[in-house]
Amino acid sequence: MVEAIPTRSRASRRRWRAVVPVVLRWALPVLWVLWASLAWWVEPRESTEAQLDRDLAAGQVVAFQRSSGWADDGAYWGSRPRPQHATNGGMLAWTVPNGQIRYAFVDPPASASYPGEPDLSANAGLDARLAAVAGPWRVGGDLAHRIAGTAGLLAGVLTVLWLGRLIAGAPPLAGTRWFWFWVGLLPFGVGALAWTYRELWRPPPVPVPGRGSGWRGFGWLILAAVGISLLVSVARIVFGTTVVPG
Repeated sequence: MVEAIPTRSRASRRRWRAVVPVVLRWALPVLWVLWASLAWWVEPRESTEAQLDRDLAAGQVVAFQRSSGWADDGAYWGSRPRPQHATNGGMLAWTVPNGQIRYAFVDPPASASYPGEPDLSANAGLDARLAAVAGPWRVGGDLAHRIAGTAGLLAGVLTVLWLGRLIAGAPPLAGTRWFWFWVGLLPFGVGALAWTYRELWRPPPVPVPGRGSGWRGFGWLILAAVGISLLVSVARIVFGTTVVPG
């Protein structure tokens, strides 16, 4: 009886170690697909002042904010850009009922009129029209911000699962833990997908001789990040900001 308890405990741990990779093998790609779909939908799309006028006329503006540009919370690939509030900023961001975010570069509003300066009263009127029909940014829980919040939550869960398995799980076979840590910082969660494919879907039978070190992973992070950025820029030029927003 004394030996049966640790034996059952060891068997339970072995079963758990066998189940976790199978669950993660499917959970991480599914979470990534869900995140990518929501993140693409709610990614800010560049528009025009004429489109803003049409959205206003059709009653399609839910929330708005005048800003000086976009700010990002950090290097974390799951973070979402947000408009940087500026009362006299030259950019207007607004959300529409289908949950998308649009923005356009416009002239700043005029606080006062001075001889010899352009008349910007029309831009002040634009802000007044927006304030009359739409709410301020991030107030009221409109659909766009709920989608953005859900996308951020999915990215966070994916990151926690991947990082927990990387740190507490069995040693990786295709690269060291530091190698995969740096690769995992790649934009759009590409690094976590690469780890899932190489370590869970197609793992080598034995540790790869001379497997990637932390320095090699850091080098891959820099090179691949530049390549991904160039690829996205070219795709945006070819397909337009509707298909490749940003």
